[in-house]
Amino acid sequence: MHAPTSSSPDTQAPFFLDREAAAQALALVMPAIEASLDNPAVGESGVLCIVVMNPALRPWEAAFEDAILLEHAAGRDRETWDADYAAYARAKARTAWRSGLDTHALATQAPHLLRAGDAGVWGSAIVDGIVVATSGANPWYDEAFSGAIAYALRAVAKSRALAHPSALKLE
Repeated sequence: MHAPTSSSPDTQAPFFLDREAAAQALALVMPAIEASLDNPAVGESGVLCIVVMNPALRPWEAAFEDAILLEHAAGRDRETWDADYAAYARAKARTAWRSGLDTHALATQAPHLLRAGDAGVWGSAIVDGIVVATSGANPWYDEAFSGAIAYALRAVAKSRALAHPSALKLE
């Protein structure tokens, strides 16, 4: 991320991640996602909705909507969907972001942390604070795609960080 142009930097924005970084990470993983959309073993919807959260914002610092870094839908036109996969992906992202645990871990290891209104389905990943949730595939593939995107986003951040000169204060 480039240095802010104003005199007061946005201290809530991740320094090395932004929407462009999320789009770059997604572009790295999209060939695998697109190749899987018509595979019934992966899922029968032909759709994958993706929500990437801003890793610098915590639930007590921002509203959920404000913490979404990127949303994307791949596959069939929305008018042909048999379910609101975007709503499912958002619910998974919200639940994982709020709790700090991926939705599978919540469902299987920590159901005592689930609240009314939380996602009752799984298919998200958290990698070093990067929360990604997807919906449209079978949950284990939603989880796999979420993890792949999160790891790709972490790689983009590492690449940007390595290209940035070391400094006492990031500016």
